[in-house]
Amino acid sequence: MSAGDSLVAHVPYLRRFARALTGSQATGDSCVVAALESILADKSSNIPARIALYRSLLEEVNALDPVSEATSSPCPDVETVQRNLAILTPIARQAFLLLAMEEFTVEEAALVLEVSSDEVNTLVEEASSDISKQIATTVVIIEDEPLIVMDLELLVQSLGHRVVRVARTEREAIAAVTQTRPGLVLADIKLADGSSGLDAVNDILGTFSVPVIFVTAYPERLLTGTKPEPTFLIRKPYQRDALKAVISQALFFDVRKR
Repeated sequence: MSAGDSLVAHVPYLRRFARALTGSQATGDSCVVAALESILADKSSNIPARIALYRSLLEEVNALDPVSEATSSPCPDVETVQRNLAILTPIARQAFLLLAMEEFTVEEAALVLEVSSDEVNTLVEEASSDISKQIATTVVIIEDEPLIVMDLELLVQSLGHRVVRVARTEREAIAAVTQTRPGLVLADIKLADGSSGLDAVNDILGTFSVPVIFVTAYPERLLTGTKPEPTFLIRKPYQRDALKAVISQALFFDVRKR
């Protein structure tokens, strides 16, 4: 198996991670490409491919210049994201997401970040404190499984947010968001009547800007690389800590003026 082949399986998740860190598919993907080129050019590395990939990616993300990125881009969304990135401690957020979203062990995260395991634990505690300070908002859940809805409601409430509507079909989802204008949407892809949560979200985003987290058993339907993809994506069955982290990330990167 070639070096390139050994990296392929990690790329979709690396792209998701990069988008969560940068708040932009374009910026995230450019960092991933640079990281892959760096790994393929380095023939001397003897650390596991996944560790090397994430380490290389973080080097690219950390090299971004918030000032130049914001002033050189015509898009105000990028300026807001880069300004927000400067508010939190980047390495603490990275440590938290490596454990919670990418499911690295503390020891593996320490290798990625090139720090000690004790420092990773300290960074994760720092990030958790930052996440707990997120502004409370309202949430619409687009999901047709009652048990999952119940769990999502409890999880959202534990973060200080409030569920204002639950939708089981595409039509209900569009109506719920239009009527309540929430600060966050949690959406599945396959809904009760065979309709599509993805279609509902696309319709919603055509008229209303809101951060959306897809919570789905079918992530491959969204991570195709052929069209704009969701920045925030969690696979079912989900880890509660991972979803909590992504909720805070989604709100953190929300560029709407509240």
